[in-house]
Formats: sequence, C-alpha cells, structure tokens
Amino acid sequence: MRETRLLYFLLSLEADARLIKISDEDFSLDEMVRAAKRDDAGAIVTFLGSVRDDGIIEMQLEAYREAALPVLERIREEAESRFNLKSVQIVHRIGLLSVGDNIVAIVCSAGHRDEAFQGCRYIIEELKSKVPIWKKEIGKDEERWV
Repeated sequence: MRETRLLYFLLSLEADARLIKISDEDFSLDEMVRAAKRDDAGAIVTFLGSVRDDGIIEMQLEAYREAALPVLERIREEAESRFNLKSVQIVHRIGLLSVGDNIVAIVCSAGHRDEAFQGCRYIIEELKSKVPIWKKEIGKDEERWV
C-alpha cells in the first residue's frame, strides 16, 4: 500500500511538471515553481504575462481549446527536445480579466540557465504566433480585437 501511494505521488509530481492548461481561473506561480524543482535541474525560469494598463479597463480572452491544447503540446515537446528541458508548464487564462490580472505563465526547468531561458522564450514566442487564443481590449470608449 505504501509503495502504491509513493508511486501515485511521484506520477502526480511528474504530471504537474508537464502541465498544460487553459483555464478561466487564476493560477499560482509558486505552485508551478515547486512542481518544476528537480534534483537534476539547476535552473528554473518563469514567464508571467499580465494585463497591462495601456488605456484599457479589461481584456476578454477566448480560446478554441480543442485546437489550442494540441498546439501547446507540440510546442512543449519541441521545447523539451530542443533545449533539453526537464519540465515545462504552460497555463493560459481565458475570460474577462482586469488590469493587473495574470494571463499566462510558463515555467521551465533545465540543467543550466541558458537552456531554461531559451526554452521559456521559445515557448512564449511560439504560443503568441501559433495558438488559437484571442484577446479583445476593452476601454472606456472602444473595444478592439488584437
């Protein structure tokens, strides 16, 4: 019984270290970093995107989940292979968000910092250009899809 619980715990940690999620709920960057810590990883790099105040009040984010999740999987797999990443987590929010709210988090761990930085940068750039997630900026007097 104890071995079964230990195996379940280890599998849960591994699953958390490879998390991909599109959610209408906020996330904990601290929890993501904890899940990324590994004995063979000397570097953990995070990217946190948030709604900035550039004349907007809110932002509406929408995703085509059925298409977005497989694209995020491919991006993660490419990054893991290309940059020798030990773990990758990607969480992107959808819904109506206010200035200061978290939008996206990426956490990468690797043996060395350069791999972790490059992998994290690669993931956010690929996400922005390939994943079907759209945002509408909502201001006082106008709304626009960007």
